[in-house]
Amino acid sequence: MKISPGNYLKGSVSLPGDKSISHRAALFSALAEGETQITNFASSEDCSSTLRCLEDLGVVVVRNGSEVRIKGVGKNGLNPPANELDCGNSGTTVRLIAGILAGQDFDSVLTGDESLSKRPMRRIIEPLAQMNAEIDSNEFLLPMKIHGKNPLKAIRYILPVASAQVKSCLLLAGLNAAGKTTVESPAAKTKTPNSRNHTELMLKFLGADIREDFRETDDGFIHEVTIDGGSKLSSRDLVIPSDISSAAFFMVAAACLKGSDVLLQNVGLNPTRAAIITVLQRFGVKIDILNERVACGEIVGDLRVTGKGNFEYNAASHIIDGDIIANLIDEIPVLAVFGTQIEGGLEIRDAGELRVKESDRISAVVENLKRMGADVEEFPDGLRVGRSSLKGAAIDSFGDHRIAMAFAVAGLFAHGETEIMNSECAAISFPEFFDTLAQTVIN
Repeated sequence: MKISPGNYLKGSVSLPGDKSISHRAALFSALAEGETQITNFASSEDCSSTLRCLEDLGVVVVRNGSEVRIKGVGKNGLNPPANELDCGNSGTTVRLIAGILAGQDFDSVLTGDESLSKRPMRRIIEPLAQMNAEIDSNEFLLPMKIHGKNPLKAIRYILPVASAQVKSCLLLAGLNAAGKTTVESPAAKTKTPNSRNHTELMLKFLGADIREDFRETDDGFIHEVTIDGGSKLSSRDLVIPSDISSAAFFMVAAACLKGSDVLLQNVGLNPTRAAIITVLQRFGVKIDILNERVACGEIVGDLRVTGKGNFEYNAASHIIDGDIIANLIDEIPVLAVFGTQIEGGLEIRDAGELRVKESDRISAVVENLKRMGADVEEFPDGLRVGRSSLKGAAIDSFGDHRIAMAFAVAGLFAHGETEIMNSECAAISFPEFFDTLAQTVIN
């Protein structure tokens, strides 16, 4: 895909449904009793992997574009799969469905593509083993064979690092455990969850006996989530908000191109996901939140972003680290691109998790920024980028959707043409990305 420099962005942008919430909507609807209609289901290939796995487990799924209808079978109504369950490139699929399958009364095998097969599964295998699940793996990598047990043992588990996927895996296993399962997150400075809480919100919306508590310690606030193994889920129609991680690319592009004026509709504004807005506003980016409301337990609103083409110097904001990283882990590649456009640049630390995503995102971002002539330094847990005049270059996406899209944005304010190699990987989360960008950019 070739990207030419743009003058500004204009218009109303329709974004795909939130990927994280779509995964959960499909999985939880399958475990509910009754039929669920899901509106604005994510168009991503990752979420299609989740639907295919559910069909292989005997769940009736009818999809018509962004509308999905699922006939729930209850939390113990899944059927043994005839073949291995292929999770494609989706870490969310494999980790969440592993929690469900651990509490079934049959065996199953989870596989994935070459990239997913390199991603670590130790952080779910070990706590599931504490719940008496039996899991065979290739040195904590896929393929992973799960010998289902029902009921599992209820436990209290302290997460070594904040992780919504691990937390969700254990809560789903807890649905089929004898007693109450509690997952503790590491201490945070504020009394808010320090990882995404879509699972907790949706399980509660569907009738699960689940509660959240905060415990104050010398190190801050510990977030506890407890689910009762006797919980049952009831079907309720679900509307998926647009994905703020997809919106981030347009927010950064509009902010950096003077004269831009874009409206991003129906964006999910969950506080555990919205740090990208806070970070951009610290540098003077004008983002107005309109029509804010609550839908299916999630905060939703429209974002209007106007571009001034210049940013306020804010020395205290030039290092992004600590608790906020978990809140914007998916937006870091495009934030690094943003850092090339602000006085003083940007330093990102405590983001070592990026090395085990679809690619080593720290290395991928640094490599591509160097190709575009940026002043950039790599750290084990992050990077530092200085304000730079970017030049068009051949960009390696490394097969990673967020790298491809972040550097498409960089190409809009680079000098000369930028070519994104293997750009089709954007379909993992946002198949319409390049078409939507082309319709919005005014050259």
